[in-house]
Amino acid sequence: MATPTKVEFEAIRRSKVYEEVARQIRNHIFENLKPGDVLPPERELAQRFGVSRSSVRDAIRSLELIGLLEPQQGRGTVVCEPSAEALAGPLTAVILQKRKLVGELLDVRKIVEPALARRAAQHVSDAHIADLEELLERQSSKVASGELAIAEDNDFHYRIALAADNAVLLQIVDVLMDILQETREKSLQTAGRVQKSLAGHRRILSALKRRDPAASEKAMRQHLEEIEDIVLRKL
Repeated sequence: MATPTKVEFEAIRRSKVYEEVARQIRNHIFENLKPGDVLPPERELAQRFGVSRSSVRDAIRSLELIGLLEPQQGRGTVVCEPSAEALAGPLTAVILQKRKLVGELLDVRKIVEPALARRAAQHVSDAHIADLEELLERQSSKVASGELAIAEDNDFHYRIALAADNAVLLQIVDVLMDILQETREKSLQTAGRVQKSLAGHRRILSALKRRDPAASEKAMRQHLEEIEDIVLRKL
């Protein structure tokens, strides 16, 4: 049986006690534990947090519901392999504020999405092109009127994943967008960001319309690198 890492938790002084307990436990799991490790008993956690056992129990239950923890007979509360839901849940805000992790998530986008754009150029239909053109028209109108066009920015990448015609890659992009949603929304408020995003989307669409896989991949990579610089500077 794995021995839990000893850490110092902070005493809780908030009205929604169990949510803060869950946040700290989740943070501890991502930073110090691995699947198969066992949490300390509820009584010990309650003492270390300075809260009631019922608050600890509610916190653990909330993490069980998203698949991050699992009760096992004879062992206790065991850490599970994080699911997409666990990663994308609202309690991850404290983790996503860490520049290192955001950088790693952006690296994943740079691995996945340029290859996805290449594949999309090989599979894209006239209907997909028409949808992307209509979407960029809406994004352009919003940007011209001073709006952030967050929904259109997200939807552009999702529709390219649709055009690539691969259900697994579509799910990966969907999860990445969910995880990075808050960070991307903040970066879109940076001066010049929405205009740069729109210009990148236009280059990508131009390459897709030519059904040029290499150009589509290059345009997507350039777009993500430009946006990555803005996002990380914003953090």
